[in-house]
Amino acid sequence: MALLDTPVRTLDGAEGSLEPYADRALLIVNVASRCGLTPQYEGLEQLQQTYGERGLQVIGVPSNQFMGQEPGSAEEIATFCSTTYGVSFPLLEKTDVNGEDRHPLYAELTAKADADGEAGDVQWNFEKFLVAPGGEVVGRFRPKTEPLADEVVQAIEAALPR
Repeated sequence: MALLDTPVRTLDGAEGSLEPYADRALLIVNVASRCGLTPQYEGLEQLQQTYGERGLQVIGVPSNQFMGQEPGSAEEIATFCSTTYGVSFPLLEKTDVNGEDRHPLYAELTAKADADGEAGDVQWNFEKFLVAPGGEVVGRFRPKTEPLADEVVQAIEAALPR
């Protein structure tokens, strides 16, 4: 199954896929509201504001798989993200990113190796996957890599539609 055709559900329960974003670069990030890395929402929103008009779409994927750091309901997650960090990018429903119940989207994403050549499970909240227009996974950045780190920004700029 192609990554862009993978069925997904938005935080408000609407069913769909990533196909509407086929002509955009995507930065897909598993997020959590109660994590030491939660302030990365600021950088993710800054990327969306800076590069959105040039063809980037940030997509947040809440996951409660890492020490229960995303325990809230869909409404609580949406309220936290909008009021605390002014998040304007879409959020998908709370999702398993690892394990036997791993969402098919993450089965595709985690096949991509990071800069050290390691593929496989998501290590923690705020792991970032860069998808080029057309659906090819072209970058993977581990959780502690800040959204505005040079390597992330350079990869995004290289992946933007021409």
